[in-house]
Amino acid sequence: MKIMEFLNEKAISADLKATTKEGVIRELIELLVDAQAIKDKERLVKVLLEREALGSTGIGQGVAIPHGKSESVKELVAAFGVSQKGVNFDSLDGEPVYIFFLLVASEDSAGPHLKALARISRLLKDKYFRDTLRSAKDEKTLLKVIKQEDSKK
Repeated sequence: MKIMEFLNEKAISADLKATTKEGVIRELIELLVDAQAIKDKERLVKVLLEREALGSTGIGQGVAIPHGKSESVKELVAAFGVSQKGVNFDSLDGEPVYIFFLLVASEDSAGPHLKALARISRLLKDKYFRDTLRSAKDEKTLLKVIKQEDSKK
């Protein structure tokens, strides 16, 4: 599975402004709303915050993958953002998070949802890839970096 199969190209930000976990989730969802990929914003915020309450999706090394399922989407969709300052996301390693992939799957799509999570985690284990994402100055560069990485594996 390739990232570009589910990442909405219009839902990418090289400079997230939010400074809190909820703020980042809201900002990423707003990107999906603006890209017309989702509709029910508040319901989605609630789903993702409830998922966070079970345990942080901050997986360490400056990465978080907030995710959830909702009947408001028909297929797997993702937003991506980079925070220049870093956000306290209650990460497993206690470090701030800079790189965010937000995933939303339909209620009945366990397979694609899990494959997407695995793909993202695998790619983001690569320190060079993480550093390249963090140093990207704009959305166009981020998209190019992700597409290049996607084509490798």
